[in-house]
Amino acid sequence: MKYLLIGVIALFAGISIAQAAPGHTGSHGGSTGEAAFGQPGDPKKSARVVQVLMNNKMRFVPGSITVKAGENIRFVVKNTDAIDHEMVIGTQKDLEEHAELMRKFPEMEHVDENMIRVPPSKSGDVYWRFTKAGTYYLGCLIPGHLEAGMMATVVVK
Repeated sequence: MKYLLIGVIALFAGISIAQAAPGHTGSHGGSTGEAAFGQPGDPKKSARVVQVLMNNKMRFVPGSITVKAGENIRFVVKNTDAIDHEMVIGTQKDLEEHAELMRKFPEMEHVDENMIRVPPSKSGDVYWRFTKAGTYYLGCLIPGHLEAGMMATVVVK
């Protein structure tokens, strides 16, 4: 059903399905492949816990995180604000392209392994394994949030 929805949105927008979900490892219907910035972590294996707060100042806390390439990370994401926020892992280009798509389709749901939407005063987990050294980002792609500066840096060594 979600694939059909993405196809319909793409059809009305006059773009291909591949363009409808830029920067993703797949579509909004869930994915299991490896992206340029890594792959889903394994919740059944031990993981380093990294707590990330999303606050009412449109910020992620901490603003910068350092991890080792190949490390299984469990992001424990808590929304301390009174409005929804989301955390999407990607390259800066991926996040900017996806944010543009979100401005066009703000009600789009995210179910890929590199992202989570968290309601006010709730929390959730994202398991991720960064496979390549580099600088990547956490961004909130709800329209207006990324533009307000809601992005954190992940340095992978």
